[in-house]
Amino acid sequence: MDDDDRTAGSHDDAASAHDHTAHPGYADHRAAYLARLRRIEGQVRGVARMVDEDVYCIDVLTQISAVTRALQAVSIGLVEDHLGGCVVDAARRSPDEGQAKVKEAADAIARLVRS
Repeated sequence: MDDDDRTAGSHDDAASAHDHTAHPGYADHRAAYLARLRRIEGQVRGVARMVDEDVYCIDVLTQISAVTRALQAVSIGLVEDHLGGCVVDAARRSPDEGQAKVKEAADAIARLVRS
């Protein structure tokens, strides 16, 4: 993972569709993801503070845009890690497992695009 922001996506609807015994594709970058997410969490708290302090609307929107971009970058990193780890590993095990992981990834990407 480089210095780009990367984020975790929705976990609930995909939780039952994958193997919990394997390490997640982002395991090698866990510390970097957590650092980025903590930074984003701080940004969100800053936005809330801005609203609490009645900061000018455009300034708040600018900060919300920055948070959104940071989360999108984390998401892209997680997609890359998933494709390079989970999907490749599944495809090596069997074509059917590989196809299921590709479908899972495509569904996750579609949710990201719609958000």
